[in-house]
Amino acid sequence: MENSRNSLIPSFLYSSSSLKSGFNFDQGMADQGKLADGSSFSVAASPAVAKRGFVVQAPSEPGGIKMFSPAYYAACTAGGTLACGITHTAITPLDVVKCNMQIDPAKYKNISSGFGVLLKEQGLKGFYKGWAPTLLGYSAQGASKYGFYEYFKKTYSDIAGPEYATKYKTLIYLAGSASAEIIADVALCPFEAVKIRVQTQPGFARGLSDGLPKIIKNEGAAGLYKGLVPLWGRQIPYTMMKFASFETIVEMMYKHAIPTPKDQCSPSFQLGVSFAGGYLAGILCAVVSHPADNLVSFLNNAEGATVGDAVKKLGLWGLFTRGLPLRIIMIGSLTGVQWGIYDSFKVYVGLPTTGGAAPVAAK
Repeated sequence: MENSRNSLIPSFLYSSSSLKSGFNFDQGMADQGKLADGSSFSVAASPAVAKRGFVVQAPSEPGGIKMFSPAYYAACTAGGTLACGITHTAITPLDVVKCNMQIDPAKYKNISSGFGVLLKEQGLKGFYKGWAPTLLGYSAQGASKYGFYEYFKKTYSDIAGPEYATKYKTLIYLAGSASAEIIADVALCPFEAVKIRVQTQPGFARGLSDGLPKIIKNEGAAGLYKGLVPLWGRQIPYTMMKFASFETIVEMMYKHAIPTPKDQCSPSFQLGVSFAGGYLAGILCAVVSHPADNLVSFLNNAEGATVGDAVKKLGLWGLFTRGLPLRIIMIGSLTGVQWGIYDSFKVYVGLPTTGGAAPVAAK
């Protein structure tokens, strides 16, 4: 436990006392200083606590998941798998239209006409093309993204020490999320290559089972990774914005917009904050990562195409704006629901939600 006070993460960013199994909000409020009959009481701090300053300890309930243990990171990995796999698969119809708008803007001129053209030519089944590589690819990406983010955030905080980790917490969020996304995209890239071709090239393949071997046969295994650098260009800024802005927005909400301290809010209220913070963060993510998203779609659709070809055909303005309104709607909703699912899973297994009040340095 002594070591946990030397790290920003367990001491400052989390509190599990209000999220134990069987949590009772009224009782939790009473524990803060008022009995059921309305009389007040106070709890004196121990000399050790008074000497070092107030520090929120990491949870250590018997039989529960110990913070930053292998079981903790496994739980975060499982939560990330559910958060990304479910949400990306659910919005496959939006993704199909978006990709086709990026690849063939003359045919798919806007959102409404895009849905109409797709329905007329391919029927309802056309909206779910590529669902299998979407489900598997983004499940693998989510597992790596969330699991490694928690790991790198803790690791970099320990390296920095409590004083600098508190002072430069946003840099910790940015570095941790970027490191995690580098790994996550290696897992995603082959599935993304198959998904885009299935969705934008009629007749290329029915799905993952025949699309994956077809790419390998025609272009070799390297063909699955030719979009990796643009994918990093899209996903790393996206994920850095996703995690850093989420952590900052949630902290600001509890600090300025919500009068009740986080550890006195009910779990359902905290999950509502997670969704709202995630949605706002998602809007920023969409804007930052959209040019690279257009590049990924273009390169994976055209065999032998280069970044220069994409810029020449789309133009700089098109690179930044083509398909952006739909992507803002899609990514905003997606990110909000992802944080809701992820934190719901953490609460389910007895862990605290992500983000919270600004840290107070231990003395």
